[in-house]
Amino acid sequence: MSATRNVAASAVALLSGTALGLFGLLFGTVLAVLVLTVLAIGGVVEVTASLVLVVGLVTTQGIGCFCTALAYSRFRHRAGAALSRFVGRRSWLPTRPFDIPARVPTLRDLALVVGAYVAAFLCILVAGIVVSSTGVETASNTAAQTGMENPSLLVWLIPGSILLIGPGEEILFRGVVQGRFRERFGAPVAIVLASLVFAAIHFGALSGATGARLATISILLLPALVFGTVYELSGNIVVPALVHGCYNATLFGGLYWTTTSATLGLLAVA
Repeated sequence: MSATRNVAASAVALLSGTALGLFGLLFGTVLAVLVLTVLAIGGVVEVTASLVLVVGLVTTQGIGCFCTALAYSRFRHRAGAALSRFVGRRSWLPTRPFDIPARVPTLRDLALVVGAYVAAFLCILVAGIVVSSTGVETASNTAAQTGMENPSLLVWLIPGSILLIGPGEEILFRGVVQGRFRERFGAPVAIVLASLVFAAIHFGALSGATGARLATISILLLPALVFGTVYELSGNIVVPALVHGCYNATLFGGLYWTTTSATLGLLAVA
């Protein structure tokens, strides 16, 4: 019976952690569709690819990810306690408060930010060399493609990465998803599981054949592992948020430079 309870608790942790990540993105996407529909019906503005990208950025990373993470952190234990009154105490039923540690970065935190930032790019560099040597086809990021078609949009995506993308995705996927997995499996396994979920959800944000998308997801897994590791080392969600934001901002900045210079490169935007 004990083994059965352990399996059930592990399954619930896997399903709930994955569902939380998907729900945050789905919530933001639905909100984006509603906003764009209202704008289109009201004739306020013309719905363009650039507008879709900007609205999606604000509603998904800025609202969906944040609201999901904060709601789970605040109400998880209350919902679990209320449910336990009806079904009885279960090992898979979380009733303890859920904390997402956040504080002003210390000098050690900032050192970790710099180290993780460099590590993320080293991982991508090595992956790029391997991909080039093997001839494996990779997919393109739709946001990057939109930026290439409208380089001025990349200027907005640079600060957007630091203010919205990094913080929003990290508080959800590292703060909540990885935190949920850690409760059951411990930090090392949680880092891997959360990184797999994070990389996999980019499938819909890529364009190209399935094999090419999977190859790109494999590459994206590397910086995701860096983000997850630095979160566990720092115990401060601000640290991976800064690393992730600066990482994406650098890629968008590089894309802006290469696009305006009429030179295209492979960028693994996370």
